[in-house]
Formats: sequence, structure tokens, C-alpha cells
Amino acid sequence: MDNAMHRLGEVVELLARGAWQEAHLIVQQDKSVEAAWLHGIVHTLEGDLENARHWYVKAKREFPGPDAVDAEIAAARELLR
Repeated sequence: MDNAMHRLGEVVELLARGAWQEAHLIVQQDKSVEAAWLHGIVHTLEGDLENARHWYVKAKREFPGPDAVDAEIAAARELLR
């Protein structure tokens, strides 16, 4: 796994703990589609759903809403392992 993907794996674990502020500091530095998805999850946890939708569009993913945030984190963990 390259360093960028390793960092995104760190972001997933931060999100799983609810540490979205710390995750945001990392993910906003990455321009990948995967980072855009995680950025959307960050803003979902934050409660900024309009911004979350924006990042899901950038990630080319359908926004599943706040009730799916745990499933989204689990899916991201699977993708990034």
C-alpha cells in the first residue's frame, strides 16, 4: 500500500472513532476520488449534509444520507485494506 492509501486508511479509523476534525485535516490534502468519498463522510459526521453531498458528487458516489454513515465507513475500510 502506498503512503497516500495508508493515510486514507488512517482517515477511516479516525472516522470510525468519530474524530472527524482530525480526519478532515488529513483528507483535505488528498485530491483522489477515494479521499473525496472520505471527505463526504467527514461532513456527514459533522452534520453539514450539503457539503457532504458535494463531496459525494466529486467521488462519483450516491449520497446515502446520515443514517448510512457506519456502513459507509465499513465499506471504505474494506476498500482501503
